[in-house]
Amino acid sequence: MSISSTLVTGGTGKTGRRVAALLDRRGVPARVASRSGPVRFDWVDETTWEPALAGVRAVYLVDSQDAGAEAEVRAFTERAVARGVDRLVLLSARVWAEMGDPAGLAVENAVREAGVAWTILRPSWFAQNFGEDPLIASAIARGDLRLPTGEGREPFIDAEDIAEVAVAALTGGGHAGEIYELSGPRALTWGQAVAEIARTTGRAIRFTPISDEQYRTELAAAGHPDDYAEITSALFAHIRHGRGAALSDGVRRALGREPADFASYARRLAQAADV
Repeated sequence: MSISSTLVTGGTGKTGRRVAALLDRRGVPARVASRSGPVRFDWVDETTWEPALAGVRAVYLVDSQDAGAEAEVRAFTERAVARGVDRLVLLSARVWAEMGDPAGLAVENAVREAGVAWTILRPSWFAQNFGEDPLIASAIARGDLRLPTGEGREPFIDAEDIAEVAVAALTGGGHAGEIYELSGPRALTWGQAVAEIARTTGRAIRFTPISDEQYRTELAAAGHPDDYAEITSALFAHIRHGRGAALSDGVRRALGREPADFASYARRLAQAADV
């Protein structure tokens, strides 16, 4: 497929910047769009949509994850299709389907009903959260990650794999109408993941399992809003109860290879710390 340009929303985020970089390495023109990116894009400011869409044929969608996300995505994709976009790739989340979350699934439906080729990515928790999510990364830096995940396991997915699947869907054939659930090749407890990072970095880092009540208390003491505590507590409870441990075959289906193991991410994290 000939693509004049690919719009990458959330282009400075964990997956968006990797998608944009991979498109660039493959010679596909990428328009990096975000509230702070080279092209300004804001879901709540429709005046930023039209300039971002000029000359675009494919779009990588990272929604706002706000209460108005479904309406925003519907309005944006309608405008995008009217301007000639014929391929949409949405970053969703595996947990929305696992939990039957109506908001997350409504955004997926908005993309599926846009009237053009679509692909939906449903990743598990990102391995990169240990180094790039502000709350988790700051705890790792302090040497003690305290979460109410218990012995629940999660098959952390490498964001580089997410980006590769996204680029395949944006530029190649055979991905239209696919929902790719993406996970790593093994499910780890959060304690095991932290131990892997401690081993590769040579740092003293521990994981401390805490109760949901203690987690909420510590979030409140750190100034985090109640709605953040509500959402993250539900997500961690999902893990704690063993509901997120299943492995998914989306990377193999999309790319014909196995996903990267968490150990490879931990090694890269250690190498980056040595720079």
